[in-house]
Amino acid sequence: MTATAPITQDVHTIPRKLPEGPVNLVGLTRDALRDALIAAGTPERQAKMRVGQIWQWIYQWGVRDFEAMTNLSKAYRAELGQKFVIELPEVVSKQVSADGTRKYLVRIAGGHEVETVYIPEADRGTLCISSQVGCTLTCSFCHTGTQKLVRNLTAGEIVGQVMLARDDLGEWPVPGAPKDETRLLSNVVLMGMGEPLYNFDAVRDAMKIAMDPEGIQLSRRRITLSTSGVVPEIAKTAEQIGCQLAVSFHATTDEVRDKLVPINKKWNIETLLNTLRDYPKVSNSERITFEYVMLKGVNDSDADARRLVKLISGIPAKINLIPFNEWPGAPYQRSDWERIESFADIVYKAGYASPIRTPRGEDIMAACGQLKSATERARKSRKDIAAEAGLG
Repeated sequence: MTATAPITQDVHTIPRKLPEGPVNLVGLTRDALRDALIAAGTPERQAKMRVGQIWQWIYQWGVRDFEAMTNLSKAYRAELGQKFVIELPEVVSKQVSADGTRKYLVRIAGGHEVETVYIPEADRGTLCISSQVGCTLTCSFCHTGTQKLVRNLTAGEIVGQVMLARDDLGEWPVPGAPKDETRLLSNVVLMGMGEPLYNFDAVRDAMKIAMDPEGIQLSRRRITLSTSGVVPEIAKTAEQIGCQLAVSFHATTDEVRDKLVPINKKWNIETLLNTLRDYPKVSNSERITFEYVMLKGVNDSDADARRLVKLISGIPAKINLIPFNEWPGAPYQRSDWERIESFADIVYKAGYASPIRTPRGEDIMAACGQLKSATERARKSRKDIAAEAGLG
């Protein structure tokens, strides 16, 4: 496979049966919105202006009713209402953790569900969004990986998670009101359910919408895409999205990473790191984040720490150390705190930032690696999961 070959999966990026009736405008790129308006009868000479007007109402003001779009004529608003809708995924339930973390169970077309998590912090508010229902990667430490992949999310279902969170936070500005730069939702991480680079086009289109300066207006530097290492798509992330990159690394030998992150059997550590060294946007100001979950007795030794800094030598990077978040049936345990601190100290003294991620939302199963559709949670025993992970 060449570096430019498309990555394909036997999944559906859109619902198996396309909905009949009005077209949902959420998730359409500017070009696609223009084409849809022209196909519905908008004169071509007016289409660019209409796209700008409608775009601003949907993505800057959060308006869902065409009748509220007061800079459009009443007749045109009625015409839009007959042919289009502005719809988001449905919030089935919301749980709020003792630490303020919010977890949304979100229903998409076809009745499938994904989870979205909002994490409030003193200096930012981060939304962790999903890109697939389930996941194909079967990373043995990840709860999502025990749920089979159902389908990819559409661009509308991805950016819709950002919009429904802004709904819940009451963060849409009021048209005509003084501009408020305060952001409750200031950052987005594609670290929820699924592998974003196995759904590249939809993720790209959704993030372009989120970054649009006349809409939600998120800076590209405030969007982070996390991949387990889909090597052929990594360069495209810099070129076509331009966001920050995080890599689920988690091991310092191929033998261990093959078990923890099975995609390593296809693109091993050396191949992945060589690709990251050539990442178009990597620099001291835009470092790659290496995510490293701390598993007791598996990948947490001082020798692992020393191997890690040697492996990533020359790559502007920081290492996020993630205390393992346990879930029912998990075949691993969290590393002892003293062991995590020793690991972090070795990495830090080698010249790399090595923050230890504070677990958030554990009481509502909203922490890193715990997300899974509530109605599709696999009923597997600890022994079954351990056997699949090659630990039995």
